[in-house]
Amino acid sequence: MPFLPRWLLMLLPFALWGTAMAAMKPLLVGAGPLTLAWMRLVPAGLLVLLAAALLGRSLRVERRDLGWLLLFAAVDATLFQALLAVGLGQTGAGLGSVLIDSQPLVVALLARSLFAEAINPVGWLGLLLGVLGIVCLGLPAPLLQHWWLEAPSSLGARAWSHGELWMLGAALAMAFGTVISRYACRSSDPVAITGWHMLLGGVPLLLASALAPLIWSGAPPFWPQWSAQDWGLMAYASVFGSALAYGLFFTFASRGDLTGFSSLTFLTPLFALVCGQLLLAEELRPLQWLGAVVALISVLLINRRQQLWEGPGDGG
Repeated sequence: MPFLPRWLLMLLPFALWGTAMAAMKPLLVGAGPLTLAWMRLVPAGLLVLLAAALLGRSLRVERRDLGWLLLFAAVDATLFQALLAVGLGQTGAGLGSVLIDSQPLVVALLARSLFAEAINPVGWLGLLLGVLGIVCLGLPAPLLQHWWLEAPSSLGARAWSHGELWMLGAALAMAFGTVISRYACRSSDPVAITGWHMLLGGVPLLLASALAPLIWSGAPPFWPQWSAQDWGLMAYASVFGSALAYGLFFTFASRGDLTGFSSLTFLTPLFALVCGQLLLAEELRPLQWLGAVVALISVLLINRRQQLWEGPGDGG
């Protein structure tokens, strides 16, 4: 594939995730987190499997990949989506998005240990700059201005609520899931594996969502009473924010430089902010512009770390 179309496709999942988070947030008013999680996963998994079949790809899961697929589904689909949905409803002041978008650090450590991917000082600098970039993009200015002395008071009682812990757990689940996906795709088609993992991972969430009202009287209803606009937001989060985004993400993650590709996660909050600016006329603060520049530099450093570290004359 030519360079430009390939990079556009690589960036697309992160752009879709950045907008899908905004689409899902208001849906939690009329539905529980488990309902939101399975409605995002199950239809998306079916769509990915249908697309794979129409493209002539094999839906067969080889025996050596089956155990890894089940682990992949449990960690990246069931656990990640449940933690994300719960955290999304409890997270305040942008801390949750910063935590979940910091997962490239964990992916880099795992890829270095398991796949012997070289990071080198340039790569580590890029990873640290990426975290700095998403901090500037996601955290409010009052917190950064008074970080050491006034962080709790500047954000209120929800400064470090339980929502941030759920989001941190989701970030770790996605990082481990990204690495596990490589083992699940050793002999099977990555698109089919992506579809199966979403479908299999969504079933426990669906069952838990259906049983919760029967066990607990205060549980949200299994089937939400949403407006047509709400169902449109849910369809967007499932079709584009899950089926298309995860299909592309795990296809690219199954090959090539896992650390470099995962670093594009640092751009997710940037896409969300740009979307807000274009569609909602929101203005970016100077601190957010700085964060955007730093995030872009970090991605460049991580993906060009080998060339920058070796220099133009040392690549032979």
